[in-house]
Amino acid sequence: MTTKKRILTLAGDGIGPEIMTEALKVIKIIEQKKSLKFEITEGLMGGIAIDNTGSALPKETITQLKEVDAVLLAAIGGPKWENLPQNQKPEAGLLALRKELEAFANLRPAKVFSCLADSSSLKREIIEGIDILVVRELTGGIYFGLPRGEVKNTKEKTYANTAVYSESEIRRIVVCACKEAMKRKKKLCSVDKANVLEVSQFWRDITIEIIKNDYSDLELSHMYVDNAAMQLIRNPKQFDVIVTSNLFGDIISDEASMLTGSIGLLPSASLGDGSKAGIFEPIHGSAPDIAGTGKANPIAMILSVSMLLENFGLINEAKAIEKAVELTLNNGHRTADIAQTGEKTLNTTEMGNIICRNLTDSL
Repeated sequence: MTTKKRILTLAGDGIGPEIMTEALKVIKIIEQKKSLKFEITEGLMGGIAIDNTGSALPKETITQLKEVDAVLLAAIGGPKWENLPQNQKPEAGLLALRKELEAFANLRPAKVFSCLADSSSLKREIIEGIDILVVRELTGGIYFGLPRGEVKNTKEKTYANTAVYSESEIRRIVVCACKEAMKRKKKLCSVDKANVLEVSQFWRDITIEIIKNDYSDLELSHMYVDNAAMQLIRNPKQFDVIVTSNLFGDIISDEASMLTGSIGLLPSASLGDGSKAGIFEPIHGSAPDIAGTGKANPIAMILSVSMLLENFGLINEAKAIEKAVELTLNNGHRTADIAQTGEKTLNTTEMGNIICRNLTDSL
């Protein structure tokens, strides 16, 4: 790394500050062992930002976004802010963050650690060996389409949300998924609802064209989202890379995460065209019910650091973190969410410390 990379940390709400602490320990070890230097700044986002500034994504944080190379986000939200208007909730800040950074591609890997195969609700023989990547379009679709909200001049109270995709939005996410698939098994499954939705048929048509013209080496398949949800449970090993829209990706990626045994294990990256900072975060929420109890699993947050470093081109360092996590799990260390009945459990800090020790030994 020839120049100092700048990272903005957004610890957020609930268990966010606890797991962020463990992530920063990992970064510090990478700095010390590899003679690297990261410039770390802290920012406000989510419920804590609402409490302090009145906005889920304050202007000060938006300014910070323009000055960094990556954003490391923990978790936001909680019951304290649930009754706020929709556009003032912590989650509105997350949507605004993605828009601000033009982070249109959400990459969510779901990989099963063999030692945790029995933690899944499915049989070991079904899920062992799973290595799936869900590529979710993140800044378009029904979450952002207009018109939205209350429909005026109707006989009764009516609300609407609109699924809208332009050709350029579809092209850039499909190309992103194709590039990821080319690095893997060269298998791409596009998930849609083309049998009833015109926007999905449009999505499918463009996907077929892209594969035919530019990625003919890929094996392309199509699957309706309801069938895809079923197939993820029935035969998840058939999938390698899945590309899909914002709403469908939100659902499918969470379903895929549970194949691994716990949502507390999985990181994600939200990326744009490279001109702005990417966002790296665990896929789980703020878990306010266990905040402050030490029960939070820091692994997804730590693996988000691995994805961040990989994005920086620090491949060996990223792999070292993954190996440290795997070694920790192989040695039988567990937090409450992945422990079998009768197994000893570690708290958040203890799990983070063991991972850091294994990382130090491996570098």
